[in-house]
Amino acid sequence: MEPQVGSILEGKVTTITKFGAFVALEGGRSGLVHISEIANTFVNDVHDFLQEGQTVKVLVLSTENGKINLSIKKTQPQERPVSRPQRPAGGPSVPRPAAQPRPNFARAPQQPLSPSGDQSFEDKLKQFLSSSEGKMADLNRSIDGKRGGGRRRR
Repeated sequence: MEPQVGSILEGKVTTITKFGAFVALEGGRSGLVHISEIANTFVNDVHDFLQEGQTVKVLVLSTENGKINLSIKKTQPQERPVSRPQRPAGGPSVPRPAAQPRPNFARAPQQPLSPSGDQSFEDKLKQFLSSSEGKMADLNRSIDGKRGGGRRRR
């Protein structure tokens, strides 16, 4: 019987390769846990996380052409990102150095800011496109001059 996609099964690691591990499932079937599906962190060597003969819980990701793709990391609880501690409202503030003005290389004039103080996505996109078109034109002119393109002298 084919394992159902999305079901969590228990299996035993039979073979470890450089790209993952094969896990024997009930019913004589086996599937592959790809190296990217072993842990929530970067896995350089599968042996750092698994040993042959180890019993593991796996989630069935897909079954195609008799091949079963499994995941160990999706059976483990997700780690929550660590939030930055909030500074107390009345607490002492740390003085910050004055911000140095940055040069503006954009070709287009700055779009007016919205009442909240930041630009909309469309305004940012227009500004970026205008700036990049100007830079590309300058670059093409420079390249044409070096290739001998443009007007020829007589």
